[in-house]
This record gives sequence, C-alpha cells and structure tokens, in this order.
Amino acid sequence: MDIQILPLDDSKLKSVPENDFGFGNKFANRMFSQKYNREQGWHDARIGPYAPLVLDPATAVLHYAQEIFEGLKAYRRPDGHINLFRPWENMKRFNNSAKRMAMPLVDEEDHLSAIIKLLELEHEWVPKAPGATLYIRPTMIATEPALGVHASSSYLHFVIVGPVGSYFKEGFNPIPVYISDTYRRAVRGGTGDAKTGGNYASSLFVGAEAKTKGYSQVLWLDAIQGRYIEEVGAMNIAFVYEGRRIVTPPLTGSILPGITRKSVIGLGRDLGYEVNEEPIDVHEMLEDVQSGKITEAFGCGTAAVIAPVGKFGFSDEAYIVNDYQVGPVARRLYDELTGIQYGRIRDRFGWTMMIEAKTRLKPRLRQ
Repeated sequence: MDIQILPLDDSKLKSVPENDFGFGNKFANRMFSQKYNREQGWHDARIGPYAPLVLDPATAVLHYAQEIFEGLKAYRRPDGHINLFRPWENMKRFNNSAKRMAMPLVDEEDHLSAIIKLLELEHEWVPKAPGATLYIRPTMIATEPALGVHASSSYLHFVIVGPVGSYFKEGFNPIPVYISDTYRRAVRGGTGDAKTGGNYASSLFVGAEAKTKGYSQVLWLDAIQGRYIEEVGAMNIAFVYEGRRIVTPPLTGSILPGITRKSVIGLGRDLGYEVNEEPIDVHEMLEDVQSGKITEAFGCGTAAVIAPVGKFGFSDEAYIVNDYQVGPVARRLYDELTGIQYGRIRDRFGWTMMIEAKTRLKPRLRQ
C-alpha cells in the first residue's frame, strides 16, 4: 500500500505532553486514513493532520451504528525504541469484527504497516514516563449517506494515537465491581465477540448506576440464564482458586476474545499455574469468595493490563476479595506482562515487535 504523507501546518502543531496524560483525551498531530467504495476498493491512503471528520447528517454510521474499532498500545523501551505487543492479533480481530458487522476487510499487513508508519512519524508522542503508553485506536465507520437499513456501500478507515496514563484512578490497586442482575451486555449469536461501539453503548446506563453506588466497573452475566459470568466492564475476567489455579470464562460468542486474556492464559501456564477456561456460576463464585476458596479476581485488557478486584457488590451485599489487597498471582502476571511489553524483560514468546524510533521499517505479519 502506498501512503501519501501530507504536510502539517506548523502554526497548528500540538506539543508533546510530559505528564498528566489522562486517558483518551490527548492526541498526536497526525492520523492515518483510507476510503472504501465498491468500485475502487480501498484507496486514498494517507497520513495527514489530525482533524475533524465531515459527515452528512444521513451518514449510515450515525443511524445504524455500523462501526468497529481496535485498541492497542506502543511502549517506550529502556533503550529508547518502541514496542508493539502482539499487534498482528489486533489486525486479525479488526477483520473478524468487520466481517460480523458486514463491513469490508482490510489487508492485515497493510493495516499494520500503516500503524507503524504513523508511529515512525509520531514516535516522540510515545511517553517516556513510567506506566504511560501511546494508545492506538484503529476505527472503521460506514459513510454512505442513506437512511435505508442495509450495509453501507462506502467506508472510512482511520487510525488515531495519543498518550495515556493509568486507565483507573486507583492505578494498579483493587477496584470495586458491581454485578448487574437485571441488565445484560450481549447475547450468544449477537455482536458480543465483535469490537463494535454498540456493545459499549449498552453498558453505559448500568456503568453510571454502578458509580453512584461506589463501584468502578460492572460484571456482566450471560443473557440466557443470568447466572454465568462473562466480562467485567470492557475487560475479560479471571479468578484465582487457592493461589494456584486460574479460571476464566470460555469464549462462547458473547465474550470479546481479548488479546490480554489470551496472553494471561499462555503466560500463566508458562509460570506454572493451572489455567482453565470454564463456565463460572456467579452464585458459586460469591460462595467461593466468602469461603476463601477464591483468593484473587482480576480483569484483564489492553487499557488496564491487569486490574485486581477488591470487592463484588451483588443484591445489596458486599463480597470482599483477598482483604481488598492485590494478590501475588495478579501482581506476578502484571509484572511479567508489562515487563515484556516495555522491553524490560526478555520476550520468550515472540509477542513484541520493536520499532526503531527513527527508522522506517517494512515489517511482516507474524503468523
């Protein structure tokens, strides 16, 4: 793919922040974009100034929510270069989401090459501050201006990047989680395993309700029986039994196949833990928390990496996990994963892709 590099207006350049990154509210000076229509396929690939999108009021995405996105990060290594963490997995998941939402696929290698080209140009935006990263948000939206209910005939694919700090105000400390016993996030056969905005929009009402009760996130149950645990907030969830066995719900079609989840499974087994994918009944889980059989619980996802859970709230009852302390398994997984991501420890799995901060690369996708 040939990418046109457009000039920037020096008078409008934003300076790179040194701290106070927030999460998802600061963005670099450039963005990638390309367009699609049925006649030309993907075309007009360019990296140009970060700028607002101009959309017709009848644009399909505004009415029928035909859109997808991804989330990955760039990490500043101790040697000053940059790591990407399993980016080929994000490229594959982007296309899986596109297929489910009746959208055109992108060339995975071109997609990753465009991201790397953007990072080469904006490498100074990858933070050097401990714990901070550059968040990368690939997105595709339907752009046909038409109110008929059908798949759009045109699309915009774009990538924006910006520096971020900790996802939770608590940092790497236990968070309180509210279990929704009324509302559901997704159903098998629906779009729960696609990374599309509607899944997140449906969670906002309960999320706001949970915050009024003093909770940071919502634990979602299955939509058929209302018994089996699925996700926590925008993350996958895992439980530690007796300090040595990690259990996470299986991918049933209503759960997003998280890349951090996949990494926790592989890393946990490598570290000597027994790791299983099993259905988890919420009532049995709460009994196991009370009895001490469950010694830890944690969410896992790109934004937070590992988010220990200190308390579950369910039916006006509070269930405290591990005395509201970070457990040794969550700590070890967090230290190992972030060590690999930032290049502080050896990547024995081949999960990272290094980008030299000022060198243009022509990477190939991992298989």
